Amino acid sequence: MTGPDPLQYGWWLLSRAAGVTSFALASVAVIAGLAMSAKVSARPGGARALRAVHEHAAVGALIFLAVHGAALLPDPWMHPGPAGVLVPGVVAYRPAAVAAGIVAAYMAGALGLSFYARRRIGIARWRRVHRLTIVAWALAVVHVLTAGTDATTIWLRTILAATAAPIAVLFVARVLEGRRRAARATTIAGVRPTGL
Repeated sequence: MTGPDPLQYGWWLLSRAAGVTSFALASVAVIAGLAMSAKVSARPGGARALRAVHEHAAVGALIFLAVHGAALLPDPWMHPGPAGVLVPGVVAYRPAAVAAGIVAAYMAGALGLSFYARRRIGIARWRRVHRLTIVAWALAVVHVLTAGTDATTIWLRTILAATAAPIAVLFVARVLEGRRRAARATTIAGVRPTGL
């Protein structure tokens, strides 16, 4: 056997695996969320199924995200310390790339968990804020491409392409649907009853 012993890099490997899993689950959550928002599924029960996928994938993404960061703490090569994992720009290893991931993590956590407080926040306000999820996902893409040691591998690029393509299409569909709704609302508001 040639090359480094994987057991010497166990924490690093665990962190990478958890990070890729978190990104994949987050992408599934974003795809399901955009599909719900753009009203893609007209099937009976389709919205309920999309909502379940959206919620479970988001929670799974947050769990693996926590493992991704926590597994770096005992890593003997990187040894970032708690501040390096929690504070953007502190770690010496690719600080801007890691900072993008940390900011994405905070956004994903706040936006994902805000679902459970949406009635307190107010549904309309929560929906407006929840739209920032796409920004968190984009920051995660930046993190994956610039911080990850596997960024140039075919398998990781395949995961990125397989998730980015439907997200881009659904995001455009969502924006167009939002414009159509706004135009309809403007038209309805602009119609004045006659003969009064």
